[in-house]
Amino acid sequence: MNLNLHKNARTTPAIRRELQHSTKSERELAREYHLNRATVRKWRHRETTDDASHCPHHLHTTLKPLEELIAVELRTTLLLPIDDLLVVLRTCFNPEVSRSGLQRCLRRHHVSNLKDLIPKEEGAKKPPKQFKDYAPGFIHIDIKYLPKETLIK
Repeated sequence: MNLNLHKNARTTPAIRRELQHSTKSERELAREYHLNRATVRKWRHRETTDDASHCPHHLHTTLKPLEELIAVELRTTLLLPIDDLLVVLRTCFNPEVSRSGLQRCLRRHHVSNLKDLIPKEEGAKKPPKQFKDYAPGFIHIDIKYLPKETLIK
């Protein structure tokens, strides 16, 4: 069952199957189901009844594959922030690269978060606890004394 049916789809998976298995002409099927002949033709030539992806097959980017590899390598070895990396790429390789295009490139290669790239110390301190650990059965109560002026008389 197709759960990702496009919200504006004029056909259901059942109708698509009927279009694929019917021996009628495109014109007859288009008239019968109130569809465009191109829609009938499209479903006749498809193997499945699922909607195709609307994502682009080719990403439009100003960075060439070699420039992407250089950007990723600079990011991982020098741990450059995105603005510094953008300056390096614009001055040395490609003056037309945009900040958003560079960000998408870094996200594609899983190096967009600089904090994740910084190596962590193995013997790092644990964060201090907020409260003392008590044995089961005890309750921790904080008391705050108010100044005498604020007390209601």
